[in-house]
Amino acid sequence: CLSTRSHGNGRLRHPQNCKRIVVLGAPRVGKTSILRRYLRDGFVEEYNPTSEDFLRKLFRIRGETYQIDILDASRERDFPAKRRLSILTGDIFLLVFSVEDRSSFEEVCALRTEILAAKSKLTRSSMPEQCSQPRVPLVVCANKVDLLESERQISKAEVLQALGNDCAYFETSAKDSTNLEKVFETLAKRGGLPTETGPSQHRKVSLRSYQAMRTAGKHSPARGRDDPCGALYPLARRPSFTTDLRQVIGPHTARKPGKALEKCQIQ
Repeated sequence: CLSTRSHGNGRLRHPQNCKRIVVLGAPRVGKTSILRRYLRDGFVEEYNPTSEDFLRKLFRIRGETYQIDILDASRERDFPAKRRLSILTGDIFLLVFSVEDRSSFEEVCALRTEILAAKSKLTRSSMPEQCSQPRVPLVVCANKVDLLESERQISKAEVLQALGNDCAYFETSAKDSTNLEKVFETLAKRGGLPTETGPSQHRKVSLRSYQAMRTAGKHSPARGRDDPCGALYPLARRPSFTTDLRQVIGPHTARKPGKALEKCQIQ
């Protein structure tokens, strides 16, 4: 489960038990720190602009293997077509803003609207008979609640009024780990993943140990083999935009003879 599978009809789809989490938000709101807690359970005080925008973690949980790809699409803020493609290929969404930056919250509101609209259009394109709004696994974090109340620019009441009661919303601190466990649990639940994918719910092992346990698990029920474990996959690279685009338009490429191929509305 390390790459997308190609089906007989040429269309590309996610493998079984493989999910892509897309993370969006303004710079300096704490996205990288939250992801570090999720993947490595650590926190770094100083700010470093995101250098890795695609990460992968492999899990073995109750005899099943899972792959979670995490795409930080923040660097696509100025490239709407790329951002929309990231949205269309995402399975689960984590939107982050800072309570000390009102503009970052306004950006999250706009992103949430864009995600819901894009997923709704994609659903209607693939299943025209279904016109209802799709349920998109999406979690919003108001980060940096460890700051002084006087530094806060937006209240919880304002956020709830803007997002509505049906939105999964948490006030978090990547520095103090405030509510992060609830965020990770909700991401898993809404995204159809086991709760053991949360950082405190599994053992962190090296990739070599993970692969050895997975191989041994096929042949012997050794004690401890079924304990949930996860390993970072260090060689992960984001699939090309061409591959992602084929994943999006693949189900719609079939057409009658003589009929022009319908354009994929990415922009």
